[in-house]
Amino acid sequence: MSKFKRCSLSLYLYTGQRSLTKIQKDLKMVTATLTLDNPVFRTFIGYAALVLLKTCLMSIFTSIHRMKRKVFINEEDAKSLGGKIDVKISTHPYVERIRRCHLNDLENVLPFVLLGLLYVAIGPSQGIAILHFRIFTISRFLHTFVYLGAVPQPARALCFLVGFLVNISMAINVILVSTF
Repeated sequence: MSKFKRCSLSLYLYTGQRSLTKIQKDLKMVTATLTLDNPVFRTFIGYAALVLLKTCLMSIFTSIHRMKRKVFINEEDAKSLGGKIDVKISTHPYVERIRRCHLNDLENVLPFVLLGLLYVAIGPSQGIAILHFRIFTISRFLHTFVYLGAVPQPARALCFLVGFLVNISMAINVILVSTF
């Protein structure tokens, strides 16, 4: 028996309600959804990679500014990078601003990636899906520039809110087609 049939049979036995043919059709649909043949998935992985890369680069940016300003949070870093044992463990307002921006990315980008995968799996319209992905990506890049540039509120809050609403929209769409 092939892997596909074994998997389908175990799903059939588990659900007990659906025909084996229906389960095989559902499995084929899911596997076809998360492939490069699906333009929505292909677009999603591009935007997801952009915001994940930006998030990763924020840690490098933080490190560069820590070294530039000789601001260390661990004694061993101060000893190895500062060259002196008496270098103070400290913080710097701009380094902390970068760090908070990075933390905000972690709190928003990771849900976007997970919700985006679920959203792609439900088969949304290509135009609406791409709009979700573009708006989120633009809002996160703008949020970073506004945050690091210390632009007065409500600019940062609006950038955050736009990205947050995109995540909420994708979550609601997934929940609406889900079976509980």
